[in-house]
Amino acid sequence: MISGSIRGKMRTETVTSAQNPKIKELLALQEKSRLRREKGMFVIEGRRELEYCINAGYGIRSLFVCPEICPVQELESLLCGIHRQDGNPGNQPAIIEIPAALYSRIAYRGSTEGVIAEANITEKSLEELTLRENPLIVVLESVEKPGNLGAVLRSADAAGADAVIVCDPLTDLYNPNLIRASVGALFTVQTVAASSKETIDWLKANNIQILTAQLQDSEPYYETDMSCGTAIVMGTEATGLTGIWRQNADRHIRIPMLGKLDSLNVSVSAAVLLYEAVRQRNR
Repeated sequence: MISGSIRGKMRTETVTSAQNPKIKELLALQEKSRLRREKGMFVIEGRRELEYCINAGYGIRSLFVCPEICPVQELESLLCGIHRQDGNPGNQPAIIEIPAALYSRIAYRGSTEGVIAEANITEKSLEELTLRENPLIVVLESVEKPGNLGAVLRSADAAGADAVIVCDPLTDLYNPNLIRASVGALFTVQTVAASSKETIDWLKANNIQILTAQLQDSEPYYETDMSCGTAIVMGTEATGLTGIWRQNADRHIRIPMLGKLDSLNVSVSAAVLLYEAVRQRNR
């Protein structure tokens, strides 16, 4: 059993059956985007990812913990973080202890260290973004695969980007595959969903140059100044960017392709372009 002073202030119960309504809801939240929107909740696995989530200020609704896997001291650290967010006992999450056999059935992967949480969805607007001088922003238009979006977020975190803006998204930002692929970067990088028009208007209002990654009418990315406020805009690998971005771009850039293929995976392209901006800003 889990013990500790913080735990004593939270509701605790034990669940052993996969037919329990709490387990069914957890599984449904993992699988159904519509239910996540309706409930305003999403699922997150792993101590590291959960720590990032808590530090970013997300409210935690429930913790599903396997005491056989998750050491008491590790859980206490997470609970302390939650308690610091909101010391009101009435707002503290429920702790649901589950056996290893049940945990293995609900976990997306086996290396999530014995803890899964339900958290409140937090939506941020463009106007709420906090920007430094000469911000570096990634804009993705209609990226469909959650794994690609998660990998871009991971690169954005590594490069110290100010924000990732997802325009006209075809996947929701709280898809479990996206969170897993981002290794928690969804919570460390400011991430906003908006329409392409809203984003273009906001970028222009904030004097942030728009660089569209495209093959047509473009110049090599390393010949473009990225030391000023810059938004790197990318579309899908299949169809690229729509006309609204091409028409409103300040410059069009490309990554030279020296082989037989004509494109890179969007997450690889994002990493290449982000680190060129980092290189220019640190020379």
